[in-house]
Amino acid sequence: MLRMNFLTAVAVTLAATSAQADVQLSVATGGTGGVYYPLGGGVAEVINNNIDGYSATAEVTGASVENVSLVASGDADLAFVLGNVAIQAYGGAGRFEEQAVSQLRAVSTIYSNMIQIVALADSGITSLDDLRGKRVSIGAPGSGNEVNSSQVLGANGITYDDFDEQRLNFNETADALGNGDIDVGIWSVGAPTSSILNLSTVHDITVVPLTDTQIDAVIAKYPTYSRTTMAGGTYKGLDADMAVLGIPNVLVASAEMDEDEVYQITKAIYENLGDLQAVHPAAKETSVELAMGSTPIPLHPGAIRYFEEIGATIPYKLRP
Repeated sequence: MLRMNFLTAVAVTLAATSAQADVQLSVATGGTGGVYYPLGGGVAEVINNNIDGYSATAEVTGASVENVSLVASGDADLAFVLGNVAIQAYGGAGRFEEQAVSQLRAVSTIYSNMIQIVALADSGITSLDDLRGKRVSIGAPGSGNEVNSSQVLGANGITYDDFDEQRLNFNETADALGNGDIDVGIWSVGAPTSSILNLSTVHDITVVPLTDTQIDAVIAKYPTYSRTTMAGGTYKGLDADMAVLGIPNVLVASAEMDEDEVYQITKAIYENLGDLQAVHPAAKETSVELAMGSTPIPLHPGAIRYFEEIGATIPYKLRP
């Protein structure tokens, strides 16, 4: 009996030790109707399948602005953040003017958002100026989408006083458009995104174009943006290629996160890109070249270690 008790105690101890060996990681993403959530799940799976002793979980959040706060407080280990929100947080500007998050570090730029302004095809809305006087969803409260909406509109002389702003997440925006509760939705998200795809299956939609002058006005004021192209056929009703504004999405961590952990995570992501691409086509953009050219804040030392190991030339601005 004593021997059985001893063996049972050993088994319990070994089980407890094994359970404790797993390092639990939280990946802050966004709403379920965007790209952050499925890609965050993909990152978590890459970690779980390729780094021994680690267990990662993707968490639904309010996206970029909230995600910065979650990393800063230690409530998330990794997070997806829009490039301009990362710059504001790191430098103490905009939403973070009263408290900079100087410990924010990039693991890598993963893909670029596209600014997508969507209305129903029969709405008569064909230009940015047509948003005046309309009901417009600018994104969920505390999201990078809301930051982007404000910047794109503001750079072109349109303020929230010019329309009835609604702060809805991606799925809510699509539902409200379909129900006639709003006139326009602004998405800052990778293309295609499920919420717009679902909307376009039951309603004819139009993607409102920006003129070259309007695109240039945003880039001149906020250099984090760039001109990019949304391919014709991305959505039903978008027949030809369209020039749109792009902005990088960055996987971030705290500077306090262990260097070896971030090294292993970065290595796992880049050595298993096919797994991420199988989750969402936005990951087809993920490359060392994109990371070196578009990452807006300094890299974590663990990420630098990986990129140096594979021979990448790291710009001076990306070194802490």
